[in-house]
Amino acid sequence: MPKRIYDFKYDEYGNTRAIKVSARGIDVMRNSYVNKGSAFSEEERRDFDLYGMLPPAIRSLEQQVRNSVEKCDRKQDDIEQFIFIRALFDRNVTLAHAMIKSDIERFMRIIYTPTVGIACQQYSSMFRTAHGIHFYPGNIDDAEEILRSFAHRDIRVAVVTDNQGILGIGDQGAGGIAICLGKLMLYTQGAGIAPWHCLPISLDVGTDNPALLDDENYLGWRHKRIKGDEYLSFVNRFAQAFKTVFPNALCQWEDFSKQLAFQVRDAFLHELVSFNDDIQGTGAVTLAGIIAAMRVKGEALRDQVFLIHGAGAGGVGIAEQIATALMEEGLSESEAAERIFTLDSRGLVTSDRKLDPYKQKFAKNPAALPWFKSPDDGTLLNTTKNAKVTVLIGTSGQPRCFTKEVVEAVLANTDRPVILPLSNPTDQSEATPADLYEWTSGRALVATGSPFPPVTSGGEQIRIGQCNNVFIFPGVGLGVLASGARVVLPTFFTAGARAVAEYVTGEDLKKGILMPPVESLRKVSQNVALAVGYAAIKEKVSGSCAFSTYQHNNESHRLERIIEKMQWNPVHLPLIPV
Repeated sequence: MPKRIYDFKYDEYGNTRAIKVSARGIDVMRNSYVNKGSAFSEEERRDFDLYGMLPPAIRSLEQQVRNSVEKCDRKQDDIEQFIFIRALFDRNVTLAHAMIKSDIERFMRIIYTPTVGIACQQYSSMFRTAHGIHFYPGNIDDAEEILRSFAHRDIRVAVVTDNQGILGIGDQGAGGIAICLGKLMLYTQGAGIAPWHCLPISLDVGTDNPALLDDENYLGWRHKRIKGDEYLSFVNRFAQAFKTVFPNALCQWEDFSKQLAFQVRDAFLHELVSFNDDIQGTGAVTLAGIIAAMRVKGEALRDQVFLIHGAGAGGVGIAEQIATALMEEGLSESEAAERIFTLDSRGLVTSDRKLDPYKQKFAKNPAALPWFKSPDDGTLLNTTKNAKVTVLIGTSGQPRCFTKEVVEAVLANTDRPVILPLSNPTDQSEATPADLYEWTSGRALVATGSPFPPVTSGGEQIRIGQCNNVFIFPGVGLGVLASGARVVLPTFFTAGARAVAEYVTGEDLKKGILMPPVESLRKVSQNVALAVGYAAIKEKVSGSCAFSTYQHNNESHRLERIIEKMQWNPVHLPLIPV
């Protein structure tokens, strides 16, 4: 194992205040956590033997950011900009994050959706530098030793994927780790989790994507995906090693496919401090949009009827989170489930069908629906009309399936229909905001999963709120770490959803805007973290913060201080020669 050339110096809140560096000369500039490029000061150039290796002028971080943005602007397309930012990250982590922070709304689209989907597909051909860990059947028995090689980085958050359910493009094999890299960059941007505390992990159990198996340049494990007990044993070996090496770190499961997403989440719910973002993060951010809509409508959540078109992991996760919120408003579990309808590719999900276990909770008893005489009655339009749907949510990946007729059916049930076409990317969206506003004469309350341009309605431009999980998962992670929560509860996501909804301004609500602007990400994440931390204390699952000597002692003002102070900002840290 190569000799480590750096170590971190923390304050009492667990935030990095300086980096102790034992290397000299070119080795200093080769490490992305230590390298400052042209921003090394005169003293640092002397202390670390850098004279003659750099041109004499010294740039500030602000100058470096401007210069980097100009270079990025000259790239031909989004994927070339993605490659530029990743290469910059490989050279100078702080500068890369400072550039992203300078225009988070623009650069988030490059480092994450939609561009990251292309990066996953082209991972092997555009491979430059290794990041994180790739576990596969050939090394999983050495998982504990491999994880220990990252222990010096004080790992606090890991994003872990099995690569099967990548966005809307499915099985991407080893390329799925690009999703983990993007999510962790957003943990840094949103929650201030320093990049050295983040670890991307691919569980490479093979791929059923024939294009990858036939590609001579494919870098992953060239086998069909393992399944059944062999698969579960593989994931279990990883989980046990992770728990042993990083007992206090948060594990975020990412882009597992359908039933496996629920199975893995539930299997390790009490084994690891973990959650599944596709299920719970998607559910929470959608709930945030719905709660904001209730503020506009002046109505209670419990009085709505919900239809989720698309009963995959995301859709059922939304149903779960809505049900949790309804129960918090006084409904029983069965009463909450009665108000939630789910549709899949075969129509209304009913209990008389053979269903995957994760779909069963919200399956309807057809005998209890007078209007449902045969499966042909379970269409999107018919269910919308007969169930009196007031909140219509799309996670189907079926472009433009929210037709004018369907939208008008929702409008017949309520004066202000809530319509959330959430499928990614943009060309998979169930409807465009422009159409929804036109078909409802501006009465629809709309948020989308993909970024859309503003819509002109009533003579003014209206920003389209984006139900992006980035408003949830960084804050949940920060709140869990700061509170020392021993388990991630469903109520954490309800609390986080309410915190996001509360951040939507009164002025935006008057315009029917349901989500905060992306540029407010850091502040929203801090509010979510506080809400999650309070929930952990209230539910009596909080404990000592493993990463801070300053403890909250179940006192809100102390928790607030930890959350505020443990966040890292992208500024060049002092380097201490050792």
